[in-house]
Amino acid sequence: AQGLGRSRGGLSTKIHAAADALGLPVRLIGTPGQRNDIALAHDLIEDIDAAALLADKGYDANHLVDAMEERGTEVVIPPKRDRKLQRAYDTDLYKERNKIERFFNKLKQFRRVATRYDKLLVTFMGFVKLAAIAIWLK
Repeated sequence: AQGLGRSRGGLSTKIHAAADALGLPVRLIGTPGQRNDIALAHDLIEDIDAAALLADKGYDANHLVDAMEERGTEVVIPPKRDRKLQRAYDTDLYKERNKIERFFNKLKQFRRVATRYDKLLVTFMGFVKLAAIAIWLK
């Protein structure tokens, strides 16, 4: 219920986000800090129509790439170093991924989100979504 998990920095909560082409959040999911990124990838992008999926190496998995290519979405994910078959990806389009990083930087400007004052995950994610709404309105 608290959504806290051990990670390198101690107890933390991970925020998984899907954003549109402008870097504005479309879907937000909170999990304990040790949770792997790929574990919620399908839930994160479910029912979202997009021309391209831009993600970091943490989302490089055959099942995700195959599912997105079936939907007709271009997959722009750099392959992991240990992958046997290295996939090609559009490096110029991948540079647009910085918009989601900018969103997280804007989110950290909200002190209550950055320091996680709330005990329960539901309450914390409520304030994350409230901060996301404020970012949308700016």
